[in-house]
Order: sequence, then C-alpha cells, then structure tokens
Amino acid sequence: MADITEGRREGSLDAPTRHPLAWKDEAFFQAGPLFHELERVYDICHGCRRCVSLCNAFPTLFDLVDESATLEVDGVAKDDYWKVVDQCYLCDLCYMTKCPYVPPHEWNVDFPHLMLRAKAVKFRAGGTPLRDRILTATDVVGRIASIPVVAQAVNAVNAMPAARRVLEKALDVHHEAPLPRFESRTARKRLAGADSRPAGARAGGPTTGRVALFLTCYGNRNAPDVTADLHAVLAHNGIEVVITQRENCCGMPKLELGDLESVERLKDGNLPELLRLVEAGYDLLAPVPSCVLMFKQELPLLFPDDPGVARVRAAFYDPFEYLAQRHKAGLLDTNFGSPLGRIAWHAPCHQRVQNVGQKTREILELVPDTTVTPIERCSGHDGTYAVKRENYAFAKKICRAVVQRVQEGAFDHYLSDCPMAGGLIEQGIGGQPATSAFALLRRAYGI
Repeated sequence: MADITEGRREGSLDAPTRHPLAWKDEAFFQAGPLFHELERVYDICHGCRRCVSLCNAFPTLFDLVDESATLEVDGVAKDDYWKVVDQCYLCDLCYMTKCPYVPPHEWNVDFPHLMLRAKAVKFRAGGTPLRDRILTATDVVGRIASIPVVAQAVNAVNAMPAARRVLEKALDVHHEAPLPRFESRTARKRLAGADSRPAGARAGGPTTGRVALFLTCYGNRNAPDVTADLHAVLAHNGIEVVITQRENCCGMPKLELGDLESVERLKDGNLPELLRLVEAGYDLLAPVPSCVLMFKQELPLLFPDDPGVARVRAAFYDPFEYLAQRHKAGLLDTNFGSPLGRIAWHAPCHQRVQNVGQKTREILELVPDTTVTPIERCSGHDGTYAVKRENYAFAKKICRAVVQRVQEGAFDHYLSDCPMAGGLIEQGIGGQPATSAFALLRRAYGI
C-alpha cells in the first residue's frame, strides 16, 4: 500500500491544477502503462478512502480490495479494474472536493482523467456496447426524435410501462429510469426571429453585454422551455442576445464514453461558428452546465495548443456567473415584482467544478422574501449513467440524499441547474415537479 507517512506530506494546501491529457501520444492507449497507473492510483485511493461517499466507483474499488485474498490492491484481478472504470461518470468531484493528492502534490492523482484514459482505451479496443454508442449519439437521436409526429410517438412509447420493458430487453435501458422528452417545437424554432438587439446594450466588468446562446442538444430538443426562459431573462436585462446559427453536440457524452476522436470532430464542427461570434464581440452562454464545462475545461485540456479552443474558453460563462458579473457592474435589473419563497437548489457537479461559486443562489436571493438552500450532493444522473439497466439502482441511491433534503425542507420550489438531474430528483420526490432557476426569475420579473 502507498506509504502516506514516511517523509512525505499528506495532502496539500495548494490549489488543484489539471494537466493536459496527452491523448495524441500513442502511449496513452497502451494497456500496460494504463494498468500500471491504475494499480498505483487504486492503491493510493485504498489507503485514503475519503471519496467513499461520492459515487459508486469508490465503493466498488474498496469492496474488490476488501474481498481479495491479500486485502490489498495487488489481490484484485486486473480484469476487475474495469468494474471501477465503468462506475465513474467523470463528475470531477473527487478531484475538486476530496482528494488530498491531486497535483501539484507529488503523487499526481487525477482519478477522473485516469478513468477517462481507461474509457478511451476500452473504446478503441471495441469494448463499448452498442447501447452506449446509441445513447451518446445525441445529435442523430435528437434530430430524428424531434421530428413532428415522431416526437409525440417517442414520448408516448417512453411513457408506456410495457414498451419500456421491451426497450430494457433490447437496449438495457432501465424500464423505470426517467427518459427525456423530445420536443418538435425546438428552442431554435421558438426563438427564430426573437434575437434581442437593444440599442443600449452596455459592457460591464468582463462582460460585453452581447450574448450568443449555444443551444446545446438538450437545451434545443429536450428542454426548450429552459432555453427560452434564459433568453427572456437576458433580454429583459437589456442584453443583446442571439442564438448560434448551428451547433453540434458539445462532445460531453462522447467524452464520457472515451470516444475522443468523436469529441475532436464535434469540436472542429463547433469552433468556426463560436469563433465567428467571439470575433464579433459576443460572450458565450449555454443553458446546460455540462456543455459549459466542456468548453471551459475539458476541451482546453484535450487540445491545449489550439488557439481557437482557448479563445472560446475565455468567452464562455455559466449563465448565473454572467448575471452575477452584470450585477457586480450595476447592470442587473433588480426590480422584482414577486417573491419566490423558499427554494431548494441542487448544485450540479459539472457546475460546481467550474469554481464560479454559488452564483445561482446569489442571483435568486436578490429577489425579496426569497431564501435559497443549496444542496451540494451529486444527483447520480450524469447524462446516460442513470438510464442504464445496471446503474439505475446506484443512481437512485446516490440521489437519495438530495431527495431527502428536498422532502424534509418544506420548500416552495426545488430545482437543479441541470435539467437531467432535476428529472431524477423529481422522480424520487413524486408529485411536485422540478422547476428551473430561469423560470423562477421570469416569474419574479413578471415577464
């Protein structure tokens, strides 16, 4: 077991730093070096165990160790290493909130990126199920499923228990897992011609007062109301708002699959449009935290030498980070007409690791007679993880802590900045539906 006591500092007071992923180096995909690094990091994790409460990856690892003949990592079969990899959904919380050995610590533990490397090796070797390839093909699936009539049919079938059991047998998608609705009246259709171009749009702080919305797959076809509400809040605040003329998936689903070549293709498809807007003086926002994180963190770490990626990163904001900057500059409308009462706010993992603070809470609490209780626990959904037959029970267990906090609080509203997480929380609660922070702001503004 890794020695954490002899002549070495346990933990670090230094800020975590991430190293770029050298995935263009062929050694990145070699099984021998991968398994050597997996054993090294698993051994460190076994000797620490601080992350046991975060997700199911760490309990899986520790159970494998505790059930082995040696009670150490060297007693775990190498083939079983994949059981840990399959339970990691790259939320990054272990890196950002728990691990004392992240770089610049000499042990250089980056568990999420090691799991990403393992997923990439598995994908390149052809070990990824067809189901996972389909679930992460969000552009293709969404384009088909949002066709008028097709959308209604898909939504109706997804609501039928008998049909869901057939889907479970065919694709291993759990019959009880919440699946997203598909809307034929997409955000792009709803916002066509709705660009807001006020003559008095003003810059303030780092913001230009001119925003281009990257709609995202989910924000366009699955949650167009959320995107429309965000658009309305921005426009109400005198911000010039346009939507991207086109977009591919941000690449997060393919990243979680380890399909890095597809991530690169999607990046190459998105950059020209985003760079055009940045060069025209627009800031960039997206309604889904995972998509924001992709442009702010993951793509820069995958493509550290791409100047276009760096320019887009510098222009991208979480929506409430943006509104907070506008408020700091004295440019946010705080003339709210309706109080919102008591709100339970689930802070999604992919928003928390952006290190922008609790900006959603800060903005909502500007509304008079409004209090926001943050819930900083993972919902367990993470894109496709929760819908898989083998993972659904784990996802529900992870989400239980969030559900209990909402149920015990007698809140007037509850929400998650991730609409997918909100769906799993809503299923756990039953009855009162989840809302969005943008919808609540519209209500408070009376727009």
